[in-house]
Amino acid sequence: MATNNPQDKLDPSKLSFGKKLLGWLKQLLFMLVLLTVFSAALDIWRSRDIPKTDLPNIQAMTLQGEKIDLLAMSHEQPVLLYFWGSWCPVCSFVSPAVNVIAGSYPVVSVAMTSGPDEKMQQYIQHKGYDFAVVNDPRGEIAQQWAMQVTPTLMVIKDGEPAFYTSGFTSLPGIWWRMLLA
Repeated sequence: MATNNPQDKLDPSKLSFGKKLLGWLKQLLFMLVLLTVFSAALDIWRSRDIPKTDLPNIQAMTLQGEKIDLLAMSHEQPVLLYFWGSWCPVCSFVSPAVNVIAGSYPVVSVAMTSGPDEKMQQYIQHKGYDFAVVNDPRGEIAQQWAMQVTPTLMVIKDGEPAFYTSGFTSLPGIWWRMLLA
């Protein structure tokens, strides 16, 4: 027997599964939008000291023996610049995604204050990382870039930063930034 009691319409146990699912999806979408806005605002705030023009060039030898010229590379195609540390817990979640990206795009990573070359070589070999690693044992390169937060990822295109983010970043987030650059 159906009732026309308005209270029945408000009772969550009387709602159909489809309506419940729609409500959950709306809440999830709202949370994703809120998280995206918060993350973008945080990136803008954190990047206030990062150089936007006249970027310092990274001309160095990687631990793999490859000569790097970041700005020259960025004129050929977008380059993912990744500041990280072996001591950084969040980097241990982001580095595998960077490793995947390195299969399709050029990656230059700077290992900040992570120890001597031999120790870093063992670390990247143990982790199975294939991306280019420039060791910065005293943090000199990081200081030139005003880098204070790890992990930090920048997409450099034509000698200028196209995208910047710090903290946890997912593989899809990195892909989108590389594709849009």
